[in-house]
Parts: sequence; C-alpha cells; structure tokens
Amino acid sequence: MRRYNQFEATKGKRAVKDSDHTTTITRADVQHVANLARLALSAEEEERFQHQLSAVFEHFQKLSDLDTEQIPPTAQVIPLTNVMRPDAVEPSLPEQDVLANAPDREGDQFRVRAILEF
Repeated sequence: MRRYNQFEATKGKRAVKDSDHTTTITRADVQHVANLARLALSAEEEERFQHQLSAVFEHFQKLSDLDTEQIPPTAQVIPLTNVMRPDAVEPSLPEQDVLANAPDREGDQFRVRAILEF
C-alpha cells in the first residue's frame, strides 16, 4: 500500500492520505499547530504528538466509514429533562439568623472590605 504525500504534492496542504482514505498527521502538522498554540515542543514531544494525533484521526475515519443513512439527525441522543426544582417563592431566613454568622456587620447589613480603591 503506497502512501500518497499530499503535503509534498500540493506544497501547503497538510495531510498524508493512502488509498483507503486514512489520514496521518505529519511532523510539519504538529509543528504548525504547536506554533499556532505558541508551544515549544521538543523533537520527542513532536513525535509523540504525531503518533497520538494520527491515532485520533484514524478513529474519526472509522466513524466516518459507518453507514448512517438510516439514522435520523439528532441534536441530543438522550431526552433532556430539567432536574432542578420548580422556582417557587419560599420564606427566607429571619434577618437576625442570617446576620448572626456575619464576621462584621453594620446595622442590618454585612460589612465587607472594599474591593475597589479610588
């Protein structure tokens, strides 16, 4: 099985494809993404990421090879349900109980240190 190097053939496109449409990430791809992300990678890291990203793309290829003609498009595979309680008005704590645990208070309010200085 001969690999067709599209990057070399087109001078800029970054993919290596063979006849069964698998995509392999090149070291140039890893360097390009690292440059975009402002990452300095060692040669060992480039090689490791090259193999890891190629494996990820192979998994994507397996997914794209699946026949999904009979599967309707979905935005959510499981039904969404609201797990929160209804928003109902309930009595609040008495003011004195709330202020009892305040580290500092001024009248009927919490006293906090200023966070903005002018």
